[in-house]
Amino acid sequence: MKRILITGANSYIGTSFEKYIAKFGIDYQVDTIDMHGDAWREVDFSGYDSLFHVAGIAHADVAKVSEETKQMYYQVNSTLAIETAKKYQQDLDGKIGQFIYMSSIIIYGEETNINKKRVITSETEPNPSNFYGDSKLQAEIGLKPLATESFHIAILRPPMIYGPGSKGNYQQLVKLALKLPAFPDVDNERSMLHIEKLCEYVKNLVDSQKGGIFFPQNEEYTRTSHMVRDIAKENGRSIYLFSWMNWAIRLLGYVPGKIGRLTNKAFGNLVYEKEGKI
Repeated sequence: MKRILITGANSYIGTSFEKYIAKFGIDYQVDTIDMHGDAWREVDFSGYDSLFHVAGIAHADVAKVSEETKQMYYQVNSTLAIETAKKYQQDLDGKIGQFIYMSSIIIYGEETNINKKRVITSETEPNPSNFYGDSKLQAEIGLKPLATESFHIAILRPPMIYGPGSKGNYQQLVKLALKLPAFPDVDNERSMLHIEKLCEYVKNLVDSQKGGIFFPQNEEYTRTSHMVRDIAKENGRSIYLFSWMNWAIRLLGYVPGKIGRLTNKAFGNLVYEKEGKI
């Protein structure tokens, strides 16, 4: 039986994984601990084969925030993750254990472009474009030196995660799918990851007890318009996809300021390479 501790209560990923792993019965025991405050520091982590760290502040509007808020991102996304891993390693006292950290594709920056395909490979250097991405990267930098032959650090860099109950950018697509009668059918590609596939991926990681850097993604790239169409269909709506204005939409991608930024965010290309399955 594998014993797994999820560090971070009430998170979308953590609760989804807990529900997913319950299907496998007594082969897995999953516990969850709240990371608010300092009570977690008194809990003994030594009885767990894997610690799945999902505590963190999710991506939000980073345009206008105070210095205090920025520091909170680093405290939760970086410092807390590193301190949790160090405690787990100390509690294990030489026994084999695996620490799984949820990083993000965001460490490579948010640059997407409707007119240019951006492909991230295993050789691409992280280059965060804001403090949120940097807080994730700093956690990785602090975690890597902790890895030993008996203490395995598994860092996941997923693209946008979506599925029932998910939040963030996916919810913006849901709103469009439920309101608009038509949507531009721009031929773009995005790496994305369904929550069920992520849960399966984490289960396989726990089974293997591997460490390293991992890039989970769906087998096929996602086209924004097709996702909007599928969401509409799931909600009993039909939405008309049109391509006759694609030339104009592509031109908007060159417009400076908010219009160009929103166009590239909605229809930009950002993928992990498939060859070699990084």
